[in-house]
Amino acid sequence: MTAAEQWQLSGSAAERYERIVARYILGPWAPLLVERAAVAPGERVLDVACGTGVVARIATQRVGAKGYVAGLDLNAGMIAVARSIPMAPGSTIDWHEGSALALPFPGGSFDVVLCQQGLQFFPDRALGLRELRRVLQAGGSLVLSVWNSNGLYNTAVGEALAVRISQEVANRFLASRKAPTGEELRQLAADAGFSAIEVRVERITVHLPAVDTFALDHLAATPVAADIAAADIRAREEIGRGVKERLGRYVHEHGVSYPEETNVLTARVP
Repeated sequence: MTAAEQWQLSGSAAERYERIVARYILGPWAPLLVERAAVAPGERVLDVACGTGVVARIATQRVGAKGYVAGLDLNAGMIAVARSIPMAPGSTIDWHEGSALALPFPGGSFDVVLCQQGLQFFPDRALGLRELRRVLQAGGSLVLSVWNSNGLYNTAVGEALAVRISQEVANRFLASRKAPTGEELRQLAADAGFSAIEVRVERITVHLPAVDTFALDHLAATPVAADIAAADIRAREEIGRGVKERLGRYVHEHGVSYPEETNVLTARVP
């Protein structure tokens, strides 16, 4: 399974994604992405590959009643969960199921386009960047993030999967981390016609609850969930134990806290 084919979740898996991945793994990064975009009251904002909407919900708090926020994702399950989450009073988001390679919006529709950890899944990244530029007005800004490594936690999970399940399952789990390098990001943005392009490495500390059980909950919210469910109880327990042992220096009484980093690209439409 390629990165572009991953994260097609539906039903309970998409709901678990919201409770686990969106809350603990992507959620802590969402405010940073919106901050780097300097989203302002009254602006029109598009969140591409929005998942269950963690970035879009922060953006709508910034644009206020006079602004507009849309979220788009290819995965119907994700959009269904996004629509089910209650909005803050006075906030609205238009949710769209669709492809980033054929955005259902006229040219120049938005002031800001955001994309958190989505570009690595685009089957045609160059086309995707051109589409993001097309829907931005002149002077509009793009801010997107992609991982720049497997990271400590994902590496630990991948190693445990390789030992207890298979290397193939480990590779599928880690596919979301196979992203363009900083230099590749710059070139993609330049080729798409963006200017003022900058790629920065951003770092935060991620906090997870008891990681031996968290890792199994997390895996149940990914496309390898069926492989984990098919394993015997002992294998699942050993996966959790292996992740905890691998992250031993970061474990504390409340769970685990570890450093994480990502590449963040900012660019403008001339």
